[in-house]
Amino acid sequence: MRPVYFHVDLDAFYASVEKVEHPELKDKPVIVGGLPPRRGVVSACSYEARRYGIRSGMPIQEAMRRCPHGIFLPVRMRLYQEYSRRVMEILHRFTPEVRQISVDEASLDMSGTERLFGPPEEAARTIQRTIREEVGVTASIGIASNRYVAKLASERNKPAGLFLVPRGEEEPFIRSLDLADLWGVGEKTLALLKQKGITTTSRLQALTREQLQALFGKAQGAFLHTIAHGHDPGIYHDDPKTRSASHEETFDQDITTMDQAETHLLALSHKVMERLLLHEETGKTVFIKIRYSNFTTTTAQITLPTPIQCAEDLYETARTLLTSRWDGKTPIRLLGVGVSGLAPETELLPPQLFPDPSRKKKTLEEALLALEKKKGRKLLTKARLLPHPHRDPPAP
Repeated sequence: MRPVYFHVDLDAFYASVEKVEHPELKDKPVIVGGLPPRRGVVSACSYEARRYGIRSGMPIQEAMRRCPHGIFLPVRMRLYQEYSRRVMEILHRFTPEVRQISVDEASLDMSGTERLFGPPEEAARTIQRTIREEVGVTASIGIASNRYVAKLASERNKPAGLFLVPRGEEEPFIRSLDLADLWGVGEKTLALLKQKGITTTSRLQALTREQLQALFGKAQGAFLHTIAHGHDPGIYHDDPKTRSASHEETFDQDITTMDQAETHLLALSHKVMERLLLHEETGKTVFIKIRYSNFTTTTAQITLPTPIQCAEDLYETARTLLTSRWDGKTPIRLLGVGVSGLAPETELLPPQLFPDPSRKKKTLEEALLALEKKKGRKLLTKARLLPHPHRDPPAP
């Protein structure tokens, strides 16, 4: 049986969901990420907005300058997660082998499904049509003999595109791309490649593994050689050490007191813990990210002897990391909290032999989350997270 993989990428997902929710926004430039003049970055934007040069990660104020008539909307993650869940349910009708990569991407093993759904391109069109009719958003799909090339192919004909890389045509397909199109080749790697005189994928393919390892080191050289020839470097393997959950926030006004920082840290910890509880996962490594007003960034992490079980544990650990990195005065522009080394709770949490305060808190948080999901709204919040006349509240 020949391997067949689909990479499903939902087009301009956040903005597309907003257009489904608000049909009057059709054909309008929609930018999701914040409301001017608040400081923040673009999380997603519609294709109409992209015509003005707006891209994900761009400061909101720059997006406003480029497209002052754009529709600026705040991120509504719970709404996007619900739409994502509906899409993933559709994908599971076509194969049980669905690996959700993010809220708007999934990798499907479609090997052996031709008798059920027809040739790969026919099956892909059926998936696209089903998503469009039942959810209202569009998807681009790449088809290939491995997951990596399928991901690259999904970018080829966006939006609502379909692109098949026939088995045996992986190397010519890679040659048709720019180096910047290769997943895993970021700005730093591009700069290094340019320094070494490697400016095209053809030139990259011409170098042996040994030559690339001599230039870039053993691991990076091997990775570059693998992707240059259209092989899968294992970008979606299930190694829990590579998996993490995090949240970060860019502030309208710089944080300058420990009280402000701790309040935002608590809010971020609850958001991360909510994700972990939803996916029934946990991890032992806690990390924080701090970006100062001068755009200098620092990080810190610690691996605990036992996994995180509740938001309070996560907050206390993140707070310890914060005090180890921050002097309490230098203005902070961005703060982030996360947990890495994720694995199912059943693998990391041992059977409970004795009363555990953290596990009791975890059970309470799970019950509250289930109730909030049923009611569709927030029911309880920490008193510290409520607006206070002497403290800026965290962004909703």
